[in-house]
Amino acid sequence: MYQALTEAVYYILLSLLQPMHGYGIMQNVEKWSGGRMRLAAGTLYGAMNTLMEKGWIRALPEKRDSRKKEYVITDLGRAALEGELVRLKELVENGNRILGGGSDEESCS
Repeated sequence: MYQALTEAVYYILLSLLQPMHGYGIMQNVEKWSGGRMRLAAGTLYGAMNTLMEKGWIRALPEKRDSRKKEYVITDLGRAALEGELVRLKELVENGNRILGGGSDEESCS
């Protein structure tokens, strides 16, 4: 069964469509949320550990001269991200339909 993603996980997975290190992910989340979300390092790496356990992201081999570890999304993670996008579109469409003037019968069913 499909599991809804938290906003933080959604943004982490979006960030990892290209290889990226943790600080870059934190910057993306803050930028994409208009500054509304700021992930602390502990929150980010806790979520990333969970995503690695699920097989949704993986760590890339470390580069010789870099201390920064990079991560990337896997096919399973991409499927979860795409499933979430479908779910979010449905939520928006239903909200627009119901709030946008559907009949009382439609909004109650």
